[in-house]
Amino acid sequence: MTARTTAADAQAPRVRRSDAPVAAAPGLIRIGTRGSALAVAQCTTVARAVSAATGLEAVLVIVTTQGDVSRASLAQLGGTGVFVSALRDALLAGECDLAVHSLKDLPTGPCPGIEIGAIPPRADARDALCARDGLTLEALPAGARVGTGSPRRAAQLRARRSDLEVVDLRGNVDTRLARVGADLDAVVLACAGLDRLGRQTAITERFPLAEAPAAPGQGALAVEVRADDLAREPYAGALAALDDAESHASALAERAVLATLEAGCAAPVGATARVESGRLALRAEVTSLDGAQRIVTEDALPWDAADPGHRRIPERLGRLVAQSLFDQGAAMIAPRAGTAPGAEHPGGSRPGGPR
Repeated sequence: MTARTTAADAQAPRVRRSDAPVAAAPGLIRIGTRGSALAVAQCTTVARAVSAATGLEAVLVIVTTQGDVSRASLAQLGGTGVFVSALRDALLAGECDLAVHSLKDLPTGPCPGIEIGAIPPRADARDALCARDGLTLEALPAGARVGTGSPRRAAQLRARRSDLEVVDLRGNVDTRLARVGADLDAVVLACAGLDRLGRQTAITERFPLAEAPAAPGQGALAVEVRADDLAREPYAGALAALDDAESHASALAERAVLATLEAGCAAPVGATARVESGRLALRAEVTSLDGAQRIVTEDALPWDAADPGHRRIPERLGRLVAQSLFDQGAAMIAPRAGTAPGAEHPGGSRPGGPR
């Protein structure tokens, strides 16, 4: 019997992984990613969509970043941007055609020669408590040890339960989960990462965003492309197929808060945006590192994906909300959140980690 190639077969996703450099070739799209289990899982989802949209083979090119090899805390390394710079270098050097990041890892300042080409549909943006014995945050005993590598999560935990001992935490998801019931009573991780890895059963509580707003962009992925390739095929078609307008707008509004505050991952800033009833709504908060003080504000602007001017709305909204936080004293309770909108940050660039 002779095998026949159908149109469906031609469009079926073709994805493979390479831990070594891959040369550019016709019929191939190379997608850069970190090598962690979570990063590979995230990138595989994107790669399948890219292959299905273009009919081309997609190969995951594994890139090792500083954040993958150092055991220092993220604050010591300079923020989550340490997971980004090596991927961007590979993209600019032509070693990959697209790069996939967790959006919350991206510094908020522009990167010359690179653009965010797409933000796919967002996963659960909430934080998750993974505790021994199925405990919730309220049920944890006084003095319980809770691990997190995020200053924002640490501040929010202290604000909600000042009696807890918050412990700095590094390592991949499985390494962190393994400490629950060993030397820790619980850890706090992102719901999206646990869901993508199939580790949902480890979650004992998903924190409401109204009580614990997540990091700007949490749960969203960013697909970066060289600026010169943004409008070129096959990249333009792949990016258009990946992008979700509401997820894109919400994530950019949250990041605009962070950018205006001139804050990176070391600042305890949480933000949550959503599209509802024709409006883009944004709620953000700044918490002092000891959890004793908290400033919350929210606002909304009309938003319509069909309006050519809608792309300017997220940044405008983020700046409005950030200005309100400043007016209420954000810089006083969290100095890492900057001094004033538009003020130059030491070093002349926005923080968030090395580029």
